[in-house]
Amino acid sequence: MIGFFFAPRLDIVSWFPAADPQQQPTAIGTFVLASAIKILVLFGLYMLGVAFLTLAERKLAAWIQDRRGPNRAGPGGILQPVADGIKNFMKEETNPAEADRWLFLIAPALAFIPAMLTWAVLPIAASLPTPWGLIDMAVAPLPVGFLFTLAISSLGVYGIVLAGWSSNNKYALLGGLRSSAQMISYEIAMGMSTIPVILLAGNVSLTTIVQQQSHMGWNVLSLTVAWFTFLVAAFAETNRLPFDLPEAESELVAGYHTEYSGMKFSMFFIAEYANMATVSGLTATLFFGGWDIPFTQWDNVGAYSVLKTLATMAMFAIKTGFFLFVFMWVRWTVPRFRYDQLMSLGWSVMLPIALGYIVFIAAATLGLDMLGVARGPMFSLALLGMNIVIIAGLLAWLDKGKLISPSSARVGPTDLERLRARGLDLSRRQLVALRPALSTTLPSAASAALPVSTTLIAEGGD
Repeated sequence: MIGFFFAPRLDIVSWFPAADPQQQPTAIGTFVLASAIKILVLFGLYMLGVAFLTLAERKLAAWIQDRRGPNRAGPGGILQPVADGIKNFMKEETNPAEADRWLFLIAPALAFIPAMLTWAVLPIAASLPTPWGLIDMAVAPLPVGFLFTLAISSLGVYGIVLAGWSSNNKYALLGGLRSSAQMISYEIAMGMSTIPVILLAGNVSLTTIVQQQSHMGWNVLSLTVAWFTFLVAAFAETNRLPFDLPEAESELVAGYHTEYSGMKFSMFFIAEYANMATVSGLTATLFFGGWDIPFTQWDNVGAYSVLKTLATMAMFAIKTGFFLFVFMWVRWTVPRFRYDQLMSLGWSVMLPIALGYIVFIAAATLGLDMLGVARGPMFSLALLGMNIVIIAGLLAWLDKGKLISPSSARVGPTDLERLRARGLDLSRRQLVALRPALSTTLPSAASAALPVSTTLIAEGGD
């Protein structure tokens, strides 16, 4: 006991030794403490931001529809997310008698957790210099961060599918099946659309991809088709309009969350907004330079500084916020697709375009390298010119009007005219058969109507 009081105390300061602010820290204590602080701050802000995204969407919807929106809870409705949270906590939790209890309980968490984990590898700003070393502004700056995002984001479908299956409800099951088919279909196109990004960067590290765009220009210019394919697939992956078929209220009551209530019900909506934020951040990173500030190299050259970290973080927030606005804008602008149109668009349009574009970018990159064009602005301008030509061809192809309407595309123009003529002939025969009955029951009406009908028949009207 006496030895305990006189034992040498741990030197906590030695765990966090001073280091060069422009070099990565080597002390394990600095790494662990910095990671813990980044986790608390990032995911605290993330959860708070997701809650207030619900208010932002309701305000934006009100602005588009020329109304006020939430304005009762707090000044200007700022406390509406708090009121919604309290309401959901106070609601009764229902547990269907025939449901699979454990899967029914964990499904909402399985839908939310993958979206939150993806943010761990996103670089949100330039590195921060501190007296203990240079701190990366990503919770886990993995060298395979890009592959991590694809792997983790693909797990979100399990929460929705299990919610539909475990509820033991036919509407919920149909919503879960729709979601699995939709996510698998568009996840392939989404993954394929990001391969050209890797071809240009030559690396699967998200930090390297951001640095590549800082000196070559944003990928949205040199890989325009890939960006558009990624964006459309992202709408389908997040189950947002016009691809919200898994919860189509006009067909499936509420889809996969029909049997849920209270906080479990709200977890699915939190997961939806969390996925929106994740996809928006990933879009900004892969195609819009991430935290890179456009039209200047100030944030990419010279020593790191706190000002650079704050400025680049603000730029990343602006880019992410813009794509969140796009998600909300499209929801209140574009109507829902039919399910056959949804699947046809994914397999007949998005996937062939993504595969063909991979081959094109690989060939174009190899050709420009062989011609001696250095990787820089001229390289990106050459790719931009090629993209303009491809986009013009794709617009001419997609403008045919039948690619995403398989129900009408199965019938050719000749067969369609034959069907119309057959229907018109059937109508004429029915009218002739009804003529005696009409003349007997309604002589006055028949005498007035039949000459008109006869005239229409003679003229071939329909």
